Amino acid sequence: MKRAAAFALLLLPGCGLQPLYSGGSGGQVAQALAGVEVAPIPGKNGWLVSNALKDRIAAVPDAAPRYRLEVELDDKIEGFGIRRDDAITRERRTLRARYRLKDTTGAVLVDATAGSDAGIDVVNSEYATIAAENTALERLAGEVADQIVARIALYAKRTQ
Repeated sequence: MKRAAAFALLLLPGCGLQPLYSGGSGGQVAQALAGVEVAPIPGKNGWLVSNALKDRIAAVPDAAPRYRLEVELDDKIEGFGIRRDDAITRERRTLRARYRLKDTTGAVLVDATAGSDAGIDVVNSEYATIAAENTALERLAGEVADQIVARIALYAKRTQ
């Protein structure tokens, strides 16, 4: 068993896998992410996504902006669980983002989408349902930000 594990470890460098964030905050990916300025995103959902993005790319404080990230959001809540009396019992909240990473000249370097959805139980308490919708939005904002940052990090790793 130990011999097989040691052999597998010897093969690992040959597979071409490399750490994305190698070098820590001084690495090429962290430096590229630190140079991303997030354009204002309107609305409550925009504020949540913008803050999540800024939290994830702020590895190097006070870095000069080299890129601009523009994000457009589409936030929907749809009812899909319906009782016989036509009352909705379940909702799906979907947050989709189309984002563009631009350089200082305005050229588009990355144009992609990210998104996620969450199920929400609709209960008798309107307050509880609204709280669940807001909690879902907060979680979705973080998931969308994770997807955007991962895509930008891959772009930075491949181009630098």
